[in-house]
Amino acid sequence: MSLREGLQEILPPDEILDRPIDLVAHAADASFYRLVPRAVVRPRSLADIQQLFALCRRERIPLTFRTAGTSLSGQAITDGILADVARHFRGLEVLDGGRLVRVEPGVIGGRVNQVLKPFGRKMGPDPASLNAAMMGGILSNNSSGMCCGVAQNSYHTLESLTFVLPTGTAVDTARPGADEVFRATEPALAAGLLELRARLLSDTALAARVRAKYRTKNTTGYSLNALLDFDTPSRILEHLLIGAEGTLAFIAEAVLATVPDLPVKTTALLLFATVREACAAIVPLAAAGAAALEVMDRAALRSVETQPGIPPSIRGLPEGAAGLLVEFQAEAGADPEALLRQARGAAAGLPLVEPARFTGDAAEQAALWRIRSGMFPSIGAVRKSGTTVIIEDVAFPISALADAVVDLNRLFGKHGYDEGIVFGHAKDGNLHFVITQSFRDEASVARYERLIDDVVELVVKRYDGALKAEHGTGRNMAPFVEAEWGPDAYALMKRVKDLVDPDGFLNPGVIINPDTRAHLRNLKPMPSVEEEVDKCIECGFCEPRCPSRDLTTTPRQRIVVRREIERLRRFGDREGRLAALETDFPYDVLDTCATDGLCAMACPVSIDTGRLTKRLRSSRHSRATRRIALLAARRFASVERLVRIGLSLGPLGRILPGWIEPMPAAARALPRTGREGAAAVYFATCLSRTLGRLPGEPRGPSLPEAFVEVAARAGLPLFAPPDLAGHCCGMAYG
Repeated sequence: MSLREGLQEILPPDEILDRPIDLVAHAADASFYRLVPRAVVRPRSLADIQQLFALCRRERIPLTFRTAGTSLSGQAITDGILADVARHFRGLEVLDGGRLVRVEPGVIGGRVNQVLKPFGRKMGPDPASLNAAMMGGILSNNSSGMCCGVAQNSYHTLESLTFVLPTGTAVDTARPGADEVFRATEPALAAGLLELRARLLSDTALAARVRAKYRTKNTTGYSLNALLDFDTPSRILEHLLIGAEGTLAFIAEAVLATVPDLPVKTTALLLFATVREACAAIVPLAAAGAAALEVMDRAALRSVETQPGIPPSIRGLPEGAAGLLVEFQAEAGADPEALLRQARGAAAGLPLVEPARFTGDAAEQAALWRIRSGMFPSIGAVRKSGTTVIIEDVAFPISALADAVVDLNRLFGKHGYDEGIVFGHAKDGNLHFVITQSFRDEASVARYERLIDDVVELVVKRYDGALKAEHGTGRNMAPFVEAEWGPDAYALMKRVKDLVDPDGFLNPGVIINPDTRAHLRNLKPMPSVEEEVDKCIECGFCEPRCPSRDLTTTPRQRIVVRREIERLRRFGDREGRLAALETDFPYDVLDTCATDGLCAMACPVSIDTGRLTKRLRSSRHSRATRRIALLAARRFASVERLVRIGLSLGPLGRILPGWIEPMPAAARALPRTGREGAAAVYFATCLSRTLGRLPGEPRGPSLPEAFVEVAARAGLPLFAPPDLAGHCCGMAYG
């Protein structure tokens, strides 16, 4: 039986993707690694997951789960079966007046906060990728962020979990008697977890080390603190799954405790002459109540100093200077002036380059936060073609943070990474560093290897810090888990993997990996492509905005496929997939791109993939085709009428060229609106003016009717001009 035949016993054919273009499109995540899967599947239910587990166990095929694919450490790729659970696991429910929220793995984190906002609550984890990252990755990486620290991360806000074990056993830890059921159905696993807990408790030195390391940010390896924090097998395991990066089980659903959303804020960028002075201010500012403290070294500030809206004083800072982005927050109804006095009092006496200027203005605050958020993309925007951007995160004791920043910069100089910058969550001792890297030849790979070896030596040996603070272990730090934790803790982690996944088929190579050079294998090629998209760092932030994301490909996937075609053309088609890619490229990449520019709004480096799509589409058109298009554009009102007539023919329309099923009915007329008092003009597109309900779709308001009604309810009445027929926005000709 072939793999596809085996998968078709579990899933319908349209949920199994195994064309070369599908496999290539899913071969990359936001990291600098690449693996081409054997198949991509979209399971629809827990039953599908259980059958997938049975198939992979029986056939000894690796299985990796993926949601948004924004992980930075190579956790969401595989050369086995990639299970995309973003499509069918999007459940979201607010519980207990907003104090709890139930989520499935395919829900975007930012969406969770949107539904919690009316309750004055939000999730604890607040990663910078929140508007693209999905809950599966947020939980599986134990994500944190700028303000949540340790206390409000995924681990500490978890209330209950529903998960599926490699054996197929499904466990909902919120159900009464869940632990008894778990012990009865998985007795060996339950006993093994309790034995591991006893082992750790009996080793007082190691137990003390585990407790100490988890008081600060640390996502290296498995969450061994679960063995100390809980005393029942089900509760131990549910917390071991947080940060396990899909290597132990499938997380089907989580209930999280929410935290207050503090809307009253005052923010300032404090500038210091030296990074040591900036770091010395962290403890007193945190003690005074600062919710966010973001440190930026001089190179990081320099990377954004020429951008619009950046304070001019940044440009004149001396070498060695640093900044702290500081924000104080309070609950709704709090006195903004009192908060301002609190912030000014905390900054008084600090050795600042210029007086502190705190602001409560939302626009000014957004401008300040753009300084911090613009650092990563600023490096991406200036990187050389053919290189990738690498962002790593480490953690140090706060008392050593200044020395750590200086030491990291020395390493950049030693290894020739002159563009390297350092910034991060100062309150937690969590530093990010960003470099650009080519993996084109052995010398480039060797240079990266030497840098990472020195980073491990610096973080682990010199400062006893964490090699991963919030991005997850992944492939790039798996070889160094034992170096950070020591042999005894690492033995416990290996035993956890062996207990829960004895066949080792769940996301192998991630977290536990005996290959000491695993971080140097399966590196992502980045061949130079067209200028419009060459700066893409494949982070995936664009994907939630893409109208065709559930139809064919997303902007990131379009660029990944384009790069693969270029790689195969340039270096040879040893895999034998170039012809298939070129056959499917026109429809999957070009014809189904909306070319609306929405991707650029979310892209860190402002890439509009539609620009390339338009250029490539244009190159396919003959002179005759262009003349026909021009004729249609000049008689667009007649074209609209013909389309509506064709759609109104129903089944008879099948005789028309280009007819595909299911075809919608003709749209109803635009809603009647008034010009007087309108807040905006509604320019309904030609699609909205011509395409109506799909066959079998329940009757209800049309899209224009619904949009006008929603806008009216929001107090923003719209005016839809009655003479729009014949007017075109031009997108149809893109």
